[in-house]
Amino acid sequence: MKLLLHRQEVLGAVTPLLCAAANKTTVSATDGILIEAKLPDICTFTTYDLEKGMRTTIHTTVLEEGSFIVSAQKFVQTLRVMDGAEVDFSIDKNLCALFSCGKSSHKMSALKGEEFPELPTLESARGFALPSKTLKDMLSKTMYAMGVNDQRPVLNGCFFEVTSGSLLLVSCDSFKMAKCLYKTEVENRNEDGSALNFRFIVPVKTVNELYKVLPDEEEDEISIHMTLKHIIFHIGDFLFFSRLVDGDYIDFDRIIITQHRIHLTLDREAFLAALERAALITEERVAGSVRSHVKLQIEENLLKITAASSAGSTYDEIEVEHEGGNLVIAFNNRFLMDSVRACDGEKILFSLSSPLSSVNLSPVGGEENGHEDIFMLLPVRMKE
Repeated sequence: MKLLLHRQEVLGAVTPLLCAAANKTTVSATDGILIEAKLPDICTFTTYDLEKGMRTTIHTTVLEEGSFIVSAQKFVQTLRVMDGAEVDFSIDKNLCALFSCGKSSHKMSALKGEEFPELPTLESARGFALPSKTLKDMLSKTMYAMGVNDQRPVLNGCFFEVTSGSLLLVSCDSFKMAKCLYKTEVENRNEDGSALNFRFIVPVKTVNELYKVLPDEEEDEISIHMTLKHIIFHIGDFLFFSRLVDGDYIDFDRIIITQHRIHLTLDREAFLAALERAALITEERVAGSVRSHVKLQIEENLLKITAASSAGSTYDEIEVEHEGGNLVIAFNNRFLMDSVRACDGEKILFSLSSPLSSVNLSPVGGEENGHEDIFMLLPVRMKE
């Protein structure tokens, strides 16, 4: 295989593919990038770690066809440090990859292309499309609550429910939950004309990488197709695909408490600023784990925010609109800040009932935009 690579163009195309290759500098089938060169001047790059994968095709100068695997990390790193706009790249019959540019050259080992893992089916007649910005906004509100290494595998990801008039995303672990519903037109791409009705769970690692590669311009569109066990995202010139999580998601509506006796309406930025000041005190390592507790005291139209640790103590108070009785309650400050950040309105409705029952946070006025967002959080037990 012999190619003439336009260095910056190839870097722009290949760097996003590192998300689906193991972070290793050795060459193996799952750590590598598959390079397939075909005449006339077509080159396809693919990475696949057996859970998720990414592919892109570019036009470049192909002097000799071939299919080989090289270390994805080393391939990108070498292109970054080479001088010049164009790099000669070749792989010989001894599986030696050679980069040449001016007086510089660099060699690395390669594998035959047939050693690359077999890819899942990347074509489907079932799918939908929507603005990329819509999906990215919804992921930004829900991905923080996904489980990581939860004993219930279905929680280690983000749940999607898709119909022609709405998109629902839910994520949850043992302490927090985020539910985000957008009433929006979703374009039907089912080739048989059947109605949109998808329910699936995307793994946590895939969600995290998907968020990074999604464009956030209003005019950008993402097309999503489904197979029985995989999801395929068409993002500009990239094809991003992933295995889905097997199993049925939890009955999240049953978990959410809808009737509360105390309601606070407060300024989001003022509340978040107070919690961030408390975080300077609350980050404390106890028995090998980080403890981050903050106490909220509701007294009439004041919310008092206090925290104490071996590092010191902090106190803040902010004015709130208050309905119901007074209460003292405590939270993991990290989880509380994540929930507040997910509320994107100027004002937050904070609903709660007791020091030991879950609370709901939601942006005030979100329904006017066709959004229904609820962020649920469990409190922590306070020490006497």
